[in-house]
Amino acid sequence: MAEKRDYYEVLGVSKTATDEEIKKAYRKLAKKYHPDANPDNKKEAEAKFKEVNEAYETLSDKQKRATYDQFGANGPQGFGGAGNGYYSYSTSGFDGFDIDLDDIVSSIFGGGRRRTSRASNGPSKGADLRHDVEITFEEAFLGVRKQINISREDICDVCHGSGAKPGSKVDTCSVCNGTGQIRQVQTTLFGQMQTSRTCTNCGGTGKVIREVCEKCRGKGRIKKQSRITISIPAGIEDGQTVVLRDEGAPGQNGGPKGDLYIVVHIKHHPIYIRKDEHVLCDIPVTVTQATLGAEIEVPMVDGTKEKFKIPEGTQTGTKFRIKQKGFTSINRNYRGDFIFTVIVQTPKRLSKEQRDLFEKLAKTMNEQPPVRRKGIFG
Repeated sequence: MAEKRDYYEVLGVSKTATDEEIKKAYRKLAKKYHPDANPDNKKEAEAKFKEVNEAYETLSDKQKRATYDQFGANGPQGFGGAGNGYYSYSTSGFDGFDIDLDDIVSSIFGGGRRRTSRASNGPSKGADLRHDVEITFEEAFLGVRKQINISREDICDVCHGSGAKPGSKVDTCSVCNGTGQIRQVQTTLFGQMQTSRTCTNCGGTGKVIREVCEKCRGKGRIKKQSRITISIPAGIEDGQTVVLRDEGAPGQNGGPKGDLYIVVHIKHHPIYIRKDEHVLCDIPVTVTQATLGAEIEVPMVDGTKEKFKIPEGTQTGTKFRIKQKGFTSINRNYRGDFIFTVIVQTPKRLSKEQRDLFEKLAKTMNEQPPVRRKGIFG
């Protein structure tokens, strides 16, 4: 009798592996070697699949695992049918673990057996729609109401969504008996498995229209241009979304409408920059204002002006903060600040009188060009 491979080696786990590690390894290998997932190498895959199941059936049971650890696979217990050379597939799980084979089949077939039997022609929510809108920096700061035009499907006002000509008869599909689904039973290694597919005769609606509506041509819906008013809150950021409930596409068979997602884009501003909830900008001042100090007017985002006194000797690049004059936070009770940077402007053209005054000032201040100091090793 051929020596069996070590069960721990088969599952790719150590002899100290936990129950959860063994279960996880089994799931992975069962999906990998399932014969239906290996149509080009089915015979070899089936052999490996049996080996994986045999190893798992033993190692998932504490008593069998303890005996196996003592005697090995060809010991007195004949693990996994070792005594008679036969292994039985089962859909009822294994001792010690609740293995849901639906999960395995689902990963192989991309859906597997359905857990629900709701027909595809039941009520379903309509599709969500997206619309992009661009607003100014000031509108984002203050909030704004805007009207937008969107193209979307709506229920046909002639047939009211049935797709049939008014007064005509709508028959129940004779192929799927009105369910919209064709069910088939297949025999697999796990036993019988039921699969479903959309009925091609009725397209999954469960109904057959004899005379279609002339306006929507049997679709039950038509394209319409709609004008909608939206409210964009103050403080919204670039790329954020405003959701309008029930403004999306109509639902199927009496289902609710989808939602409309408005994605907001904010135009670049030539003066202001946003950082979190703060507003940043540069404010130019004259040499005399920076030197002597002055009360200046700072233009706010909302169009007002805020008086602010800068101290004498203010250097270019100095930052000042006006509290709570920034953006309002949407998600919390907080408002940012207005932070401006002073830029001292040096005059480029001077009259003779101005030049004379600057020269006199320079003499009184005994100004000299800056002297570069040598380093300590220079």
